[in-house]
Amino acid sequence: MSLYFGTIFRRKSFWCYRYLFELREDNDACKKAQQTGAFYLFHDLAPLLQASGRGYLVPRLSLSELEGLLGKFGQGAQRIEESVLIGCSDQHEAWFALDLGLNSSSSKHASLPKSELEAELKASFITMRKALLQLNSMDSSLLFTAQALLRWHDSHQFCSKSGQPTIKNMAGSKRVCPSNKIIYYPQMAPVVITLLSDGARCLLARQSSFPKGLYSALAGFCDIGENVEEAVRREVAEEVGLDVERLQYSASQHWPFPNSSLMIACHATVKPGQTEIQVNLRELEAAAWFSRDEVVTALRRTGSTLQQQNEAFPFLLPPKLAIAHQLIKEWVEQTCSSLTA
Repeated sequence: MSLYFGTIFRRKSFWCYRYLFELREDNDACKKAQQTGAFYLFHDLAPLLQASGRGYLVPRLSLSELEGLLGKFGQGAQRIEESVLIGCSDQHEAWFALDLGLNSSSSKHASLPKSELEAELKASFITMRKALLQLNSMDSSLLFTAQALLRWHDSHQFCSKSGQPTIKNMAGSKRVCPSNKIIYYPQMAPVVITLLSDGARCLLARQSSFPKGLYSALAGFCDIGENVEEAVRREVAEEVGLDVERLQYSASQHWPFPNSSLMIACHATVKPGQTEIQVNLRELEAAAWFSRDEVVTALRRTGSTLQQQNEAFPFLLPPKLAIAHQLIKEWVEQTCSSLTA
């Protein structure tokens, strides 16, 4: 078992995209790639992690190590066919994820005991929410992909039309119903996340489910038939009763909570003189305008944990890993530039 330090997971190269496409479309090529690939283990969607200082390292197993582990628990190499392809290195080392704890109705293999696996591997299966702030961005991106694919396969075992069990291809990039040949592909829900500003201030809100004191940008799922612009305007109107004047796309991010979502981040401004907030209490617990100085102070406090509290600072911001943090930081930099221009 080796430890993955995150240094090899970065933006994919052109050749990596081409190689991944080949593995997704060719079962034989994917099976061959497993011979020299690396496997990341999960148990009931929780990744295998190893504590290291204030953070976590991500163990990974070779095919032979994984076969040996499965053999110790009375399972054969056929269990490896349940793995999903999650990426590759520029050197064409393929990366796979396998969940040893899921016990779906269509699985041919029983769930393996968590505590015994942890003892054998000298590591622990940690829930993603708990591990999130102790992972670097490269590790988290890889594990987000793995968890999303594993969850999708676990919840899409049957054809919605025929009711028959679907079959996963070797890479896990699709499932096929053998009775009617319908192909199902993994999907994620589009979400708009918007930082609203009146120029000197930005609007932040919180839901009752947030950690104490945490405020973030407005966010909501896109409705059927909407484009991004329409979704932003509707969400802002619904949640805080404000009318968007202008909006600008910033960036996007895959986010695993509560399920798999594509976060589409935008900046937006309200019409001059129309800044009175009407909070929709069915959607939000609170919303307020914050000055640049208040936000800068909160950004300085954003550390590795949301549990840190200080009465002198009334609110917290999302962690650096979240795209909401990026939006807020961009707004601070933009307002600073306009003040010095």
